[in-house]
Amino acid sequence: MITYPDYQTRFPPEQWALPTVLEHQARTIPDHPFLSWTDAGTPRSFAETNREVNRIAHGLAALGIGKGDLVGLFLPNCVEYVLAWFALAKLGAVEVAICDMYKGAFLEHPINLAGARMVVTTPELLPLLAEIEAAIPTVEHIIVIAGADLPAPSFARITTSRFADLYSANDSNPGIAVSPRDLGAVLLTSGTTGPSKGVMMPHSQFYFFAEEDIQILGLTGEDVYMTGFPLFHGNAQFLTVYPCLIVGAHCVLYPRFSATDFIGRARRSGATVTNLLGATMAFILAQPEAEGERDHRLRAIYAAPLSPDLGDRFVARFGPVDFVDGFGQTEISMPFMTPRGVPRPAGASGVLNAQWFDVRLIDPDTGRDVEPGKPGELLVRNKADGIMAMGYIGMAEKTVEAWRDLWFHTGDSLKRDEDGWYYFVGRVKDALRRRGENISAFEVEAVVRGHAAIAECAVIGVRADQAAGEDEVKACVVLVEDAQLDIEDLIRWCEKRMPGFMVPRYVEVYDRLPQTPSEKVKKNELREAGITPATWDRVAAGVMLAGERKPPVTA
Repeated sequence: MITYPDYQTRFPPEQWALPTVLEHQARTIPDHPFLSWTDAGTPRSFAETNREVNRIAHGLAALGIGKGDLVGLFLPNCVEYVLAWFALAKLGAVEVAICDMYKGAFLEHPINLAGARMVVTTPELLPLLAEIEAAIPTVEHIIVIAGADLPAPSFARITTSRFADLYSANDSNPGIAVSPRDLGAVLLTSGTTGPSKGVMMPHSQFYFFAEEDIQILGLTGEDVYMTGFPLFHGNAQFLTVYPCLIVGAHCVLYPRFSATDFIGRARRSGATVTNLLGATMAFILAQPEAEGERDHRLRAIYAAPLSPDLGDRFVARFGPVDFVDGFGQTEISMPFMTPRGVPRPAGASGVLNAQWFDVRLIDPDTGRDVEPGKPGELLVRNKADGIMAMGYIGMAEKTVEAWRDLWFHTGDSLKRDEDGWYYFVGRVKDALRRRGENISAFEVEAVVRGHAAIAECAVIGVRADQAAGEDEVKACVVLVEDAQLDIEDLIRWCEKRMPGFMVPRYVEVYDRLPQTPSEKVKKNELREAGITPATWDRVAAGVMLAGERKPPVTA
């Protein structure tokens, strides 16, 4: 049975900490280009990045930030995000990555879960923090990436300062001892039967996840890696920026993903590798054909998941490229990976990385292993220290539940063939994924139920139009007795209270939701029904969210 080939990591385990890696590269390849904001201007070298990060770290230390302190990064993509993340790591402090589309209770939750002392943000996002000041008691100070003057609004309690004022004249390494076992970051993952959880990732796991990306892509110091995916996600952090740091590659960051300028960016940046998530490949292929589409240097794309028909169409249009894939979660790194140069069966996510992980596929009802070809819940156990998460911050019960029996229970269903290839089947847990974003059904339901006309709500994922294995959000609702529902009004209610990617596309009104004898909603029945003649479709109705464009038409 095939497994992923054994490999040596670039750095030994005792050096798996971001400050150690950055300082090593600044010494050994000081002038090599490392970090670019878009494809314009001169990239920062490894030595320049290290010095700038040191200056910011000393500035944060002057504000009282030290080892173990948690700091929220509530930012859109910008180069300051990476600099702040690295500076916090230099001090042994911990980044709390917060989606820049959060507002209200969604924004309060990660800040309070982590007990963040400080938040870094922008003038545009500052009012959202002002609105919840009373609800985030641990936050003492907010740093704003602003111009000469700090913008309104003012805060009653929280103090503010400019990011530019962090820059100390001291550009030496702070010299704080940061161990691979120290907590490096808190990244949010979807809630299933409750709010989103904050995954505690030690420095060692952050490094190891990046090393896995290096292995499947064959990444070297000669590569140029581009991304427009959000930096508050692991994909941009430990599957793009950090791999470049480890191998000495050049990383090119963009404000957001662009289907229309995908090839243009690849051409201008000289990118050799990139990532595509979910439906993004379908969006690229939906663009009008143009001259020079093969005029690029892309050699490999991490595509998760890869729809075989889309991959074939991509190659036929844009030229040969090596597609790689893997299966992982923020908590467990990547136990399955696609070996380079080995033919992959259609739909396979990879083979077991047996050097580092043990896995089981079990019947979730009996706990017994399933036979090859049968779907089962994935359980994972690490063979080496520090390559999986430390648990969920502020949620001891959820940590114990997920790691019960000394196995991590992923809540995802996979199957294995006789040759050792693993295939993702679906989600055992009640979560869904839309356009690269993990969504907690629980959180969407809580907002929908807040509408005056709604008595009950169950949120499910239904298959998206694109052939990329993604979900669209459907809200199944029961109305308050004698209430009338204007569905567009419900959508606007949701838009004001949740990130745009969570707002339901589909809404269906039920007399009652199917329930078990214990009064739990039978979501499997709702999923099986999917889209029915009674389902209202926001896209078909022409109801667009703020800043949203009509979806591309695929062939």
